Amino acid sequence: MTFLLRALSNGTDGVFIGGCHLGDCHYNTHGNYQALNMVLLCKRILKHIGLNPERLRIDFMSAGEGIRFTEFMNDFGSTVKKLGPLGQGEDIDQTELKLKLKAVTQLIPYIRLVLNERLRVHFDTKEEYIAFYSSDEFDHLFDELIADKLAISQIMLLLGEKPLSTDEISKLLDLTPSEVSRHINSSARQGLVKYEASQKHFARV
Repeated sequence: MTFLLRALSNGTDGVFIGGCHLGDCHYNTHGNYQALNMVLLCKRILKHIGLNPERLRIDFMSAGEGIRFTEFMNDFGSTVKKLGPLGQGEDIDQTELKLKLKAVTQLIPYIRLVLNERLRVHFDTKEEYIAFYSSDEFDHLFDELIADKLAISQIMLLLGEKPLSTDEISKLLDLTPSEVSRHINSSARQGLVKYEASQKHFARV
């Protein structure tokens, strides 16, 4: 995921990953399953921060399927071209986009832990993985394990630049004031932020 986010942070409009057919890899029989699991989670994260998940794709082929690889790449290139430049196609300000991608990047060690411990699923087919990541069960897990952490990561980055009020954070991150207050209070209990009453804003400790 580090490589995917680095590419997007550097302005790449789309990322394609090619892997061996599931269950048919000469080097690591589980590596392509793990890659699919990671990519589908990353696509969900991209959607959560406002980026089109179609900018990221994974497909499977053998080393002898040159024509199949060409077809995959032509189709993906066409998709990315239709989506337009990263961020612009989604009408996201570049400063906001940079903040969101940085917030996700900072959470990679935590996300890796979540993948290993709470989202360690194994299916036989790509369709079964897609079904799981489209399910209500996964939506619940995502909200519980990742969504709040991403919001806090973004808030901490903003407060690292300058002190802000709850309303200012709410507008910048498109969160409700109550959501911001909940995240701020959680961070304050951990000693990460403080409230400066004279200025009526929060600042990082």
